Amino acid sequence: MPEPASRRVMAFDFGTRRIGVAVGQELLGSGQPVALIPARDGIPDWQQIESLLEEWRPDLVVVGLPLNMDDTENDMCARARKFGKRLHGRYHVPVEMVDERLTSFEAKGEVMAAGGSRDFGRHGVDDRAAVLILETFFQQ
Repeated sequence: MPEPASRRVMAFDFGTRRIGVAVGQELLGSGQPVALIPARDGIPDWQQIESLLEEWRPDLVVVGLPLNMDDTENDMCARARKFGKRLHGRYHVPVEMVDERLTSFEAKGEVMAAGGSRDFGRHGVDDRAAVLILETFFQQ
């Protein structure tokens, strides 16, 4: 494993309909959106995830953990953890969970501030939320 500062990290914003993906270098402390993967009740196209992992070859994968504001866990936390465990089990990549409480909310704000579509059902912000998860991880 490379030195922490030079690691390439891939972030996933897990959702039941879409999973956002971003990558970044720890040294730069920022990331870029790379994919929005459709999911059926939280189950992604694993082939698409495998392709992204092969293309980007991350040293570490982080998955957003949507904790409640009072630090308690909810049903989506359990599902996000399960997704993280599956990533580790299938692809043998190190996986860490990252508090992502406000990332989707923040990503929607960024899109609206830039004059983008407010139809988040059709035009997801999950890839942007994945960038924010990545940046949260880098700041920890």
